[in-house]
Amino acid sequence: MAALFAWQFTGALLYVAIGDTALTRFVGGSHFTLGATLFALVLLRGAWGLANLPRRPAHTGRLGRAAVIGHGLIYGLMIVVPALALLRQYGSGKPFTPYGIPLMPGRDSKIEWMVIPGDLLHLWLAFLLLAVLIGHVAMAVLHRVIWKDDVIARMT
Repeated sequence: MAALFAWQFTGALLYVAIGDTALTRFVGGSHFTLGATLFALVLLRGAWGLANLPRRPAHTGRLGRAAVIGHGLIYGLMIVVPALALLRQYGSGKPFTPYGIPLMPGRDSKIEWMVIPGDLLHLWLAFLLLAVLIGHVAMAVLHRVIWKDDVIARMT
């Protein structure tokens, strides 16, 4: 999943930095399909996490609460960002066929109230997700390198 997210964010950052070019079309050409794939994987991973909630280690103290909030924010954004994209896609009237599977048929009319939230929020919430993920990686490094605790072993 991390590699797919890295590819998605690379395409988005390239598009913001250099606009519509052959490079951004190459990297971003798979954005819709990989976004749908990530959405499905996030839903499966979230269901697995909820099913195993009783087996999770306790998160105590302020840092424990921060970890719970941070992970909740990550999962919330990993669900909301593609959900907004799918809402926008459906509202646009354009077909959506990831991997050639027709999930949304095309139609002639647009549904503006479905398009607007995706147009307003998809990009910004995706960049918020990127910032939170960078913070997540920084905390993992902090745990391992500075604090020398083995929190990463608890995750596997």
